[in-house]
Amino acid sequence: MKTIGKLAKELDISVETIRFYERQGLIEQPLKPESGYRMYGDALVNQLKFIIKAKALGFTLKEIGSLMSLSGNCADIESMGLQKLQLIRDKIDDLLRLEKVIQDMTDSCKANQDPKTCPIINSLK
Repeated sequence: MKTIGKLAKELDISVETIRFYERQGLIEQPLKPESGYRMYGDALVNQLKFIIKAKALGFTLKEIGSLMSLSGNCADIESMGLQKLQLIRDKIDDLLRLEKVIQDMTDSCKANQDPKTCPIINSLK
């Protein structure tokens, strides 16, 4: 059992982050004894670790809540994973298109013979 401060330090997150997850309904706030501090047990620690790992993979808090509620339904979780994978692939495609546009713009600067004009600036006007 750990206090919120010790737990936050152990997981390298802030106390406010833990409280935010409580307010969002991702984890339950432990009951506060009449005298003393709320104590966070292993189950809550594991839930927080799950949230942190899922966030690192790009899942939103809403998606994480769904993942946590579907913990035993692999087909539904697979479907969510495939949707997230498609979003990632779409973002990669968008970034590759953006990379090409920026590369073309900077290449036009190299070929520019007029020091008073900039093809990048002109293309943005």
